[in-house]
Amino acid sequence: MSTGIEFTTFSLIGRCERTGMFGIAIATSEMAVGSRCIHVAPGVGAVVTQASTNPRLGHLGLNLLRAGYSAPRVLEEIAASDQFVERRQLGCLDVSGLTAARTGSENKPWAGHRVERNVVVAANAVVSKEVAEAMLGAFQRGADLALWERLLRSLEAGKAAGGQPNGEVSSGLFVVDREPFAMVDLRVDLHPEPVAELRRLADAYFPLIPYYNLRPGDPSVPSAAEWLAAQPRRNAG
Repeated sequence: MSTGIEFTTFSLIGRCERTGMFGIAIATSEMAVGSRCIHVAPGVGAVVTQASTNPRLGHLGLNLLRAGYSAPRVLEEIAASDQFVERRQLGCLDVSGLTAARTGSENKPWAGHRVERNVVVAANAVVSKEVAEAMLGAFQRGADLALWERLLRSLEAGKAAGGQPNGEVSSGLFVVDREPFAMVDLRVDLHPEPVAELRRLADAYFPLIPYYNLRPGDPSVPSAAEWLAAQPRRNAG
């Protein structure tokens, strides 16, 4: 009898109903989670593949979304095509906000998911279901926030609820809008506190998002430091 796989991850796919932006926040016990598990395409949707990760399934999922498949149908097709699907944990969100998730029977407990319109939470080998519940609650409470902040707060809530019993070493945050490039693509690897480190990077990067959107169309803008210094100071929170 299988005792379950040892890979441990918690993630959230989220979409902002106001803006149509969507993205993924994730943390895990192995390095390079941002490159292996996050699959997002502007105007298409998002797929997360974790536990015994197979990045090919993320690419397959995006191709099916491009072909017009809904998120639930995408996961049905992936499950039918993968002989190791019980070792996977998958989540999918399509551009309309439909969502789906699947937790294979060989995921190590606690493993499970929460699915609502515009949000998918998936976790495996975490301390308890409270990790997933905390992430979902944080996302639901953050509807007035920018999506990147909302996703990160959800990840932080999962960590605060206990995260993984042996901790994490990598994390990632990825958000797209209408441009062909990411609005946010931040990653942390081989760090003893990757969620806290992701917050440190995010606090430095988030104020610069308007600048990096401006500069492609106006190369004459000043340096990032000069531009930031010229902006009105905002109260924290």
